[in-house]
Amino acid sequence: MMKLLLAYSLRNLLARRLTTLLTAGGMALVVFAFAAIVMLAEGLETTLVDSGSFQNAIAIRKSANSEVQSGVSRVEAAIVETQPEIARDAHGQPLVAKEVVVLINLRKRGSNGTSNVTIRGISGASLALRPQLKMMAGRMPRPGAAEIAVGDGIARRFQGGGLNDSLAFAQNDWKVVGIFDAGNTGFSSEIWGDADQLMQAFRRQAYSSVIFRLRDPDWLETVKRRVEGDPRLTLDLKREVDYYREQSEMTATFLRILGTALTIIFSIGAVVGAMVTMYAAVANRTAEIGTLRAVGFQRSAILAAFLAESLLLGMAGGFGGLSLASFLQFFTVSTTNFQTFAELAFQFRLSPQIVMEGLGFAALMGLAGGLLPAFRAARMNIVEALREA
Repeated sequence: MMKLLLAYSLRNLLARRLTTLLTAGGMALVVFAFAAIVMLAEGLETTLVDSGSFQNAIAIRKSANSEVQSGVSRVEAAIVETQPEIARDAHGQPLVAKEVVVLINLRKRGSNGTSNVTIRGISGASLALRPQLKMMAGRMPRPGAAEIAVGDGIARRFQGGGLNDSLAFAQNDWKVVGIFDAGNTGFSSEIWGDADQLMQAFRRQAYSSVIFRLRDPDWLETVKRRVEGDPRLTLDLKREVDYYREQSEMTATFLRILGTALTIIFSIGAVVGAMVTMYAAVANRTAEIGTLRAVGFQRSAILAAFLAESLLLGMAGGFGGLSLASFLQFFTVSTTNFQTFAELAFQFRLSPQIVMEGLGFAALMGLAGGLLPAFRAARMNIVEALREA
């Protein structure tokens, strides 16, 4: 019985190709809009979380929301550097980086617009702690020199970011001696230079953060209790991936709320379109409905047949919208991170969860649009339906 009803529903959709295509197309656009905004949030979150490592810990000032707002004195940094849980390299040196993070404003390529960019002063084991970073051209800046290396995202999007170019900031000219690729992480949108040189140029007396590699990732809570309980220190210690997840939380949440709100608004039109289509189908198939009832099909079967038809319509729109959205993964976009107010480049990301959410939303639109017409078809009187036909 159910196979027969599904075949009947599918046949009717195929018989009305233009109407089916237009209605499913409307739903596909809604699903596309929903998926695009959620993919934007997912891409932002993934980019920032991937910037951190589960093996690394980061120390910043208590109550600071980001490295930009943080200050770690040289004395505090030295105390953190002596923690016994810190891993060491092949030469017995601790894998610790004392870094300074500041923002500057740069002009974008091809426009008169400007945007904030993150400058990171690196030292010690900064490179060893970020193995995902690879040099594309040139080299890393030398300690004590007015040199910088830029992420490939900076080189592409900002004036003066090319190899051997110069950027003027902090009352100095800084030569770009290298371009690096940090993969799908936030470091690709940063400028790196020597920490001591940058601190002197920006007249900073404190570092922004201290990052170190744990000998055993499970020892985080032990060193966290010691650091946060030390009366000489006013620091919070976090796992690096947790820190970067918090950095993405505000912007990603805003994008998801925006996507949900816009989708609900757009979906009203799609549901109305599906409802009109299904009401027209019921009106045009009055004789068929009467015949089905006359040969023994129950009202529930008629109801199920029309609901299945509207559900198929919604799922067709869902698959269409997600197929279009999947091509967004080939594009790179940039936005301002609300935590640091610096520009961050990232890619759209289509995850299995977004696929399931998109299909689920499309199914709900289909069912919502077909529910009332299906009830109308199921309530038809056999004699009246045949007489009307």
